[in-house]
Amino acid sequence: MVRIVSDIVKITGVAGSSLLDFLAPLTESRERKSEILRTTDAFNLERHDRGSLDALINLHRTNDIFGINRFFRKANEKLKPGGTYAGCLETLEQRRHRLFRKFPAGVNSVYYALDFVFKRIFPKFKWSKKFYMLLTGGRNRALSKSEVLGRLVFCGFDIAEVREINNLLYFKATKVSAPSQDEEPDTGILLKINRIGHHGRPITVYKFRTMHPYAQYIQAYVYAQNNLAEGGKFKDDFRITKWGRWMRKCWIDEIPMLWNILRGDLKLVGVRPLSEHYLSLYTPEHKALRVKGKPGLIPPFYADMPVNLEEIQASESRYITAHMSAPFTTDLNYCIKALQNIFLKKARSS
Repeated sequence: MVRIVSDIVKITGVAGSSLLDFLAPLTESRERKSEILRTTDAFNLERHDRGSLDALINLHRTNDIFGINRFFRKANEKLKPGGTYAGCLETLEQRRHRLFRKFPAGVNSVYYALDFVFKRIFPKFKWSKKFYMLLTGGRNRALSKSEVLGRLVFCGFDIAEVREINNLLYFKATKVSAPSQDEEPDTGILLKINRIGHHGRPITVYKFRTMHPYAQYIQAYVYAQNNLAEGGKFKDDFRITKWGRWMRKCWIDEIPMLWNILRGDLKLVGVRPLSEHYLSLYTPEHKALRVKGKPGLIPPFYADMPVNLEEIQASESRYITAHMSAPFTTDLNYCIKALQNIFLKKARSS
């Protein structure tokens, strides 16, 4: 305990009890090998052998790390199975709070808007990312909580704990696997999302982005933390952006799914195309029934307006059973009911 106190004070200049309480359990045992440092360069981890550390604590903000995934992969490599990587970041909300306090009224709004465009939007597009990296070296990026936690999961970690301390978000992540070998997800406006289609085969669904980058990798984490809200959506889903909520209410995000209809992956009316994790929440019987039909753009949800997962499954079962007997009539009736609820009763996605 004395060691971690002295190291944290030396590195951060802060001796806050909240930070010590959060990090101390990682270094209390003399049998555990741990490393405490403050760095943005993965090269500084090279002195450790592969799989040699029980805990790695980096007290430098993730916002300043150039090549975040590369750094997380290197941390994964140096940790033992079940080892812990602890770090911190300044979230978008914390950044806004800091900048609005730093500058006078009026100036702060303009500065924050310019900061958001340059340090949040520019790094997300190929045409502007190189320019941004050239000027900043990748430092002081505006990052969301969702993106950093999602990157950790993508790089083989499971999120163990998060806590806000001194206007930073600190996290502990447990090594559970090797980093994903999948291609790094696109952070642009148009998303390619993996979903389960007809007969259980994987399909790629196209949508406009309404969530922060890498948000898809922490779906299980959000469910474990908050469960489901009324209507079957994830409760208090911090992965959704402010403009994303507006796009969902107006169904703008689903416009690219028309291409999926033209390709034959979806039809106009049908059950939602779901992720593997969300599908795992259903009963085995309903999962088997659900994949018998092709997913659709307009789900039976908007015809029946169920409020929980059990009612959603019952609604889908009624639709699928009816569709197997009379496909055209069933889709027509459900389409009419759904459009009535959408336009007359103002039913909306969230």
